[in-house]
Amino acid sequence: MIYKLRVILDTEEDIFRDLAIENTDTLEDLHNAIVNAFGFDGSEMASFYTCDDNWNQEDEIPLFDTGDVPGEMRIMSDLTLEDMLYEKQTKIIYVYDFLNMWTFLVELAAIEEKQAGATYPELLYSLGLMPLVANDPTFEADDDTLFTEFEDELDEDDLDMFEGDDSFEDFGFEENWN
Repeated sequence: MIYKLRVILDTEEDIFRDLAIENTDTLEDLHNAIVNAFGFDGSEMASFYTCDDNWNQEDEIPLFDTGDVPGEMRIMSDLTLEDMLYEKQTKIIYVYDFLNMWTFLVELAAIEEKQAGATYPELLYSLGLMPLVANDPTFEADDDTLFTEFEDELDEDDLDMFEGDDSFEDFGFEENWN
């Protein structure tokens, strides 16, 4: 079977590539197809990430094993596309070049029969030109009320009570306590 994927660069402008790739190809094959489709040289690290339907990033699948125990981590060459993408799980995230953080949203658009005489992976459609620099990723907390339970009514003037000579005599501290 052939997977038709839309690979969208996470930018304000519409920049995407539609790819056709065999379902038995690995994530490393998809990585190479994305690198070629967007014109990268392929010399940088990259990872795929599983995600939910709202594109919330989950488990990492790197290009190379970066774990503490060799062979313990799943890597791109270990997993086929059909392992990762199917009718109920249609989305994954791809990040290329961790210094620039080129981030792509990859979505399974269709599963079709292989076309006789076609070679895969194949670039089906291209829209938009790559910007010179990647979008600055914004890392924000999901919930701004995370620390509100720790807020109190103290201000800077209230903290003056902690200034002094750092003497612990008032607290019954004995130097040879043990």
